[in-house]
Amino acid sequence: MKIRKAIIPSAGLGTRLLPATFAQPKEMLPVGRKPTIQYVVEELSNAGIKDILIITGRNKRAIEDHFDIDYNLLENLRQKGKKKLLEQMSFLEKLNVNIFITRQSRPTGLADAVLLGESFVKNEPFAVALGDTIIKSEMTHNNYLKRLCTFHIEHNPLATIGIEPVEKDQVSRYGIIDGTENDTGIYLIKDLIEKPTPEKAPSTLAINGRYIFNSDIFECIKETEIGIGGERQLTDSIKLLLNKGEVWGVSMKKGEKRYDIGNPLDYAKAYIELSLEDPEINDDLKIFIKNLANKL
Repeated sequence: MKIRKAIIPSAGLGTRLLPATFAQPKEMLPVGRKPTIQYVVEELSNAGIKDILIITGRNKRAIEDHFDIDYNLLENLRQKGKKKLLEQMSFLEKLNVNIFITRQSRPTGLADAVLLGESFVKNEPFAVALGDTIIKSEMTHNNYLKRLCTFHIEHNPLATIGIEPVEKDQVSRYGIIDGTENDTGIYLIKDLIEKPTPEKAPSTLAINGRYIFNSDIFECIKETEIGIGGERQLTDSIKLLLNKGEVWGVSMKKGEKRYDIGNPLDYAKAYIELSLEDPEINDDLKIFIKNLANKL
């Protein structure tokens, strides 16, 4: 069995990045030459995913337009002989994925966004990748998400969750797991806590925005109580899933790195670091950064 389907929740309001996200989705903020969500779709494609459902919301039409084909633009680029731009704008054909869009009319939480994909995934295991989180892997076609998929297929738990260690003073930004390490970087999860204080955190292992679920998660979401702000937290749904069977966490390895663009500082870091991977500008950009650093 292969994991063929994925959901990208992208209906959040992006308030921490205002005013940049006032008129455009945070998932469409550029990181180098590409919007954030394109990195996520490329990651899914490299992991073998074929069908992707993007959950959008009000004022997120730009996401739909980005994953549509503008034949007029492509023809214009052809006529003008702009081969490099034409190649870059043919990214959808290269990805070889099917993109589907549905809307979450009210931002009622990550769990509710995932629930909108129930009829899309049916009874298959599926991936969830947050649309505002980029995970880069040195091994492109055996990337971190592919490792999660492989683990899930081989061990058949109810869920396989991506995790990574964070600094203790950062745990209040994440869902944190309590688990037993079974093998290097592999944890049997016993409990999860959403955004605990450092004093109440059971560990410093944070959920990193990548999940593989069996369809059992949908019933757990339906049973999840509405929490603060009128939202259902996916972490609470996973806690219910723990009562039904095994949930495992797989930590990131060397060569795998997460970029969270959910706040201005992390977004700035991601933009700079990933721009340095662009072969057309990296040399000049390095010189600029060095000169700028010398002035500080």
